[in-house]
Amino acid sequence: MKKYLLSFLTVLTPLLTFAQDVEEVGIDQQIDQAFKPVSDFFSSVIFFEVAPDTPFVIVLLVGSAAFFTIYFGFPNIRFFGKAVNTVRGKYEDIEKYGAKELYGEGGIAQGTDMTKVDSLDKHLETVDELAVDGDIVDTIRDESSDGEVSHFQALATAVSGTVGNGNIAGVALAIALGGPGATFWMIVCGLLGMSTKFVECTLGVQYRDVGPDGTVYGGPMYYLSKGLKERGFAWLGKIAAVLFAIFCIGGSFGGGNAAQSNQATIVIKEMFDWESTLAGTIVGVVLAILVGIIIIGGIKRIAKVTEKVVPLMAVMYIICCLYIIFSNFSLIDDAIGLIVEEAFNPTAIGVGGLIGVLLVGFKRAAFSNEAGAGSASIAHSAVKTKYSASEGLVALLEPFIDTVVICSMTALVIIIFNFGGDAAGATIFQYGGDGAGGVMIDGVSYEGAGITSEAFAAYIPYSDVFLTIAVVLFAVSTMISWSYYGLQSWKYLFGRGRVADLTYKFLFLLFVVIGAAASMKSIWDFSDAMIFAMVFPNMIGLYFLFPVVKKQLNRYLDAIKLKRNAIDD
Repeated sequence: MKKYLLSFLTVLTPLLTFAQDVEEVGIDQQIDQAFKPVSDFFSSVIFFEVAPDTPFVIVLLVGSAAFFTIYFGFPNIRFFGKAVNTVRGKYEDIEKYGAKELYGEGGIAQGTDMTKVDSLDKHLETVDELAVDGDIVDTIRDESSDGEVSHFQALATAVSGTVGNGNIAGVALAIALGGPGATFWMIVCGLLGMSTKFVECTLGVQYRDVGPDGTVYGGPMYYLSKGLKERGFAWLGKIAAVLFAIFCIGGSFGGGNAAQSNQATIVIKEMFDWESTLAGTIVGVVLAILVGIIIIGGIKRIAKVTEKVVPLMAVMYIICCLYIIFSNFSLIDDAIGLIVEEAFNPTAIGVGGLIGVLLVGFKRAAFSNEAGAGSASIAHSAVKTKYSASEGLVALLEPFIDTVVICSMTALVIIIFNFGGDAAGATIFQYGGDGAGGVMIDGVSYEGAGITSEAFAAYIPYSDVFLTIAVVLFAVSTMISWSYYGLQSWKYLFGRGRVADLTYKFLFLLFVVIGAAASMKSIWDFSDAMIFAMVFPNMIGLYFLFPVVKKQLNRYLDAIKLKRNAIDD
């Protein structure tokens, strides 16, 4: 382990040394010089085209999502209600003890819904013949289900890793490039991505490892290596698992970290009008300290933080979006109509027609919700349950929350803003802009979160303060969750020892500072490539193992049916 760790640090050292000569060249230029060749290389490799302006990775993502949606009978629609009920804990009893033990013939529940029983011990006293020393027969060897967190905590942790700049800056970028039509294809990609999330998160729980201390290790690394070994492809599974772990570490340092701290720093500097060349570094150090305090506590502390922060920030952001949308109620139908019309007949400058706007929407949606990348299955693997498909159903809510709800609201706010108060009048900025994501508003160039900020400012006083808080909260929660993803991948490669753990966390916190002080482009390109690179090894596992998911889904549905029939009888 030490040999591999030393080799990794040797490769990383030249990149880190750039940050030491700040006074000579400036950290922005240092980071750009270090990362640009790497970004260009990975972008050209990962986004290779099978047709003009058609990257294969996008085709793979969309095609796979459509296949899983059809194969599993549209789980994004059929099982939406069951997913919500699972998060609510309606099936917590059967997930902990097993459906047959509770609701099977002669089961200990005796027709009573055990989720509504205050004390299991008191219930056991009434059916003592079915228990041994106050324990349920056939569950003595496995007192509790493997896992560390609840369904809600796992969902909150995973959502915190996807909800962030993709919802604020990413949506604005999509609209700036592809026009309103990009929103339509983002929603389509989000709906299809629900099925992919279901598959990969079910596999994450099914093939997870549980350490001697109860710590759960899961994600694509494990279902690739263990699942493919079951099917006689151990060598392929091992290679794919290693590749995924490498790409996931890269994604955690880039998109899950440096890009987030960079965006947070930008809005903080703008709000306080900080122009010092050290402002970024100072903000980065503060963020690194905050994130460091949280991630040292491990997944349980991450879950406790995210289950409080994520719903709060999501609700706050949604409320503000709804306020703007319904304050311009008369423009809603015009905005929706424009989204649909522009999806098939785009007019944005340089978008390249239908295929162009479709790709813009799909790419931003996939980057935002990460369906197909496999990263979220790492967090979902830590859930407490005996039925792996239960967490798969919970996970399908993630793209819905991230893309269908939050991204759509952001898009409506920006489109309504661009109407300028009148859908029939001249727009405030031109869709397509400079072709690189920037648009001119009142003679000033804006891009990403800057566009969203201008839209908010038009309707909400002091919205710069609110949006700054929202961006910072989104960024911090994303960094926290991605630190867990990256650490699990790091441990897979270098072992689960304390040295490996601390080494990763040190490097992760260092990238918080570097990201805060650096320019965005090189880091964004690198992280974009790393996240989409995860798709290739992950899809190998999904296509080999989706029959396992089918079996586990039927097993969970049968358990729910057994409980329902026992209670109804």
